[in-house]
Amino acid sequence: MEVKRSLMDEKSMKRSLARISHEIIERNKGVENLVLLGVLTRGVSLCRSIRDNLETFEGIRVPMGTLDITPFRDDREQRDKAEDQSDIPFSLEGKDVVLVDDVLYTGRTLRAALEAVFSRGRAKTIQVAVLVDRGHRELPIRADYVGKNIPSSHREEVIVRVKDLDGESRVYITQSPGS
Repeated sequence: MEVKRSLMDEKSMKRSLARISHEIIERNKGVENLVLLGVLTRGVSLCRSIRDNLETFEGIRVPMGTLDITPFRDDREQRDKAEDQSDIPFSLEGKDVVLVDDVLYTGRTLRAALEAVFSRGRAKTIQVAVLVDRGHRELPIRADYVGKNIPSSHREEVIVRVKDLDGESRVYITQSPGS
């Protein structure tokens, strides 16, 4: 894969996550009933940033967990050999759950995330926050909060890098060789 161009730098990622955080507060009229779930792997880093923003803006530390969707995937070979690595140290019953992921593409990851949440109880609401929505949905799923809409082709890939895992915070678009 060759990098075509950088779509977001660290500063624009922080701005987008701050805006998403404000939108979450507005939609939920505060954060009192809110819990956050970061979808492994990069969704967790983005979720931490949103949690920290919410605490700065509202003065309340919102509970946060990590969600492993692998056991709920619709490709059987991955699901059957997966052990659930989720870490959710609180009940989801009656809570307003915000799922946080890096890129929304076909919708299959979020379908699995919804199933993972349903398996843990009955949330009051489930909302979705993504840093990048690149289109090409295969399922009727959309995000409630989007950092940036990035039109892309199927031959391209949107890569989100986060400082704590990758040493930099940046969003790239790549194209397969020969495309």
